[in-house]
Amino acid sequence: MNDIVLFFNNPVFTILGGLATIFSICAALYSLYLILIGVLPVWVRLGKNLSRKKIGIFAETDYNSLRDYLTDSGLFKAHNICQITRDSTHKGEKFTVKLLNYAEFSDRIDQVISTKKDSDTLVIYLPQSAGRINEDHMNQFTNMRNTIVVNLRGRLINDILVSLITSSHD
Repeated sequence: MNDIVLFFNNPVFTILGGLATIFSICAALYSLYLILIGVLPVWVRLGKNLSRKKIGIFAETDYNSLRDYLTDSGLFKAHNICQITRDSTHKGEKFTVKLLNYAEFSDRIDQVISTKKDSDTLVIYLPQSAGRINEDHMNQFTNMRNTIVVNLRGRLINDILVSLITSSHD
């Protein structure tokens, strides 16, 4: 047993152990650095956007349902969610994230699109039970940047959350 202990007390093992320890510490620090520069900015941007950005919902009859759905998730605050009615579509200009209830605003798509800047996000919500999106409108949406078409409520929160990460920030 004594021979085994003496064998591992050899200076070669001491040097190799020291080098392996230094390498492990450097690798851990470099990994931490990569995580911080990759993930931390996304977390900061998301945190700022969740607390500051306002979401404009183009809806009338479904507004309360959509607002409650967003606030019940715990991610969005009720004071950051505003209603945009059919008579006030021009108010949509001040929102960088717009949620459009297509079933209610299908006849005012051009007005809604005119309020959208290239850096804004437009999330079009149309449940499958309400029909399909007009082909001309779908072609318009296809050619627009930062536009998402959603037909499931389960995807709605995820798409808005991703939009908050990727949309422009001040």
